[in-house]
Amino acid sequence: MSVYTSVTQSQLECFLSNYDVGSLVAFEGISAGIENTNYFVESSAGHYVLTLFEALSLSELPYFLNLMAFLNEHGIPCAHPIAAKDGYYSRELNNKPATLVQRLQGSSVEVTSVAHCQAIGAVLGKMHRVSEGFDGARNNSRGFQWRNTAAKTLLPLMFKKRCKKPCQDQGDSQVPEIENDMRVLEEELHRQSLYHFSDLPQGVIHADLFRDNALFSGENLTGVIDFYYACNDMLLYDVAVAVNDWCVQQDGSLDFYKAKQLLMNYHAERPLSAIERRAWPLMLRVAALRFWLSRLMDLYFPREGEITQSKDPVVFKYILLARMNEALQLDDVWPSAVY
Repeated sequence: MSVYTSVTQSQLECFLSNYDVGSLVAFEGISAGIENTNYFVESSAGHYVLTLFEALSLSELPYFLNLMAFLNEHGIPCAHPIAAKDGYYSRELNNKPATLVQRLQGSSVEVTSVAHCQAIGAVLGKMHRVSEGFDGARNNSRGFQWRNTAAKTLLPLMFKKRCKKPCQDQGDSQVPEIENDMRVLEEELHRQSLYHFSDLPQGVIHADLFRDNALFSGENLTGVIDFYYACNDMLLYDVAVAVNDWCVQQDGSLDFYKAKQLLMNYHAERPLSAIERRAWPLMLRVAALRFWLSRLMDLYFPREGEITQSKDPVVFKYILLARMNEALQLDDVWPSAVY
């Protein structure tokens, strides 16, 4: 949620005239997030979030917006898209696909509690269960093929950076670090390529349920936001993405108690299986690798915008390394009823 495409007051007023939301009162850009342009919008009828999509096309939006509407109507606390006067959830603004959704109450949390983790586990399990009735389908745009392509793009750049360092400073400590990163990346990609996960339960996933994509009032969950990476993929992958962010300590290691609580509350809504238990240690690494790669891509290929925010790739490198070191302990967080 950054601002890459600026919107003027007159442009926004023209856009809002297509909706039954009254007249524009105020608007401001949102700096959180990294993918799309977002504004808080206040009108005489209420409060909304305006999103302009920087990569998705107008034809791709129905999957995400229809999913959000479906989940909202089936008891998941997420923002319902606002339909325009023509009945559609999306249209163009400033030559970009755009949508207007409800603005939910609450705020994201930086430091998680056990109660936060329990709430995320429960809502994710319920989302996976109720979305069985959703008839849309979309492949994971950040699946194995993307991870492999991203790595092949990054490795030569990392090698080039490594080769330049000794010329600039013979004692630069970054050289062995870059060499180690390249080795870890290559070895982990190979290891993950040996397991295709085709036997795991599939369904609709959020795919990006980080702390900044959930809203709380105290310890009460008020909303899940930013469904624009949602897709059909392994349900366990979605759980791993959440655990790697909500149940992590500062050094990247897992908070085992929080992880166990998240999984138990998930399991109460959508029972986990024995085959998912066996895949669990590697799935945590799959999720960690995906976000390490995406943050490296943002680092090597920065985007320009009026308000932008990028995230440190080192965070997920440490998480990946921690999951490797914790491999023999990761079964401890699994619900005991699943064998």
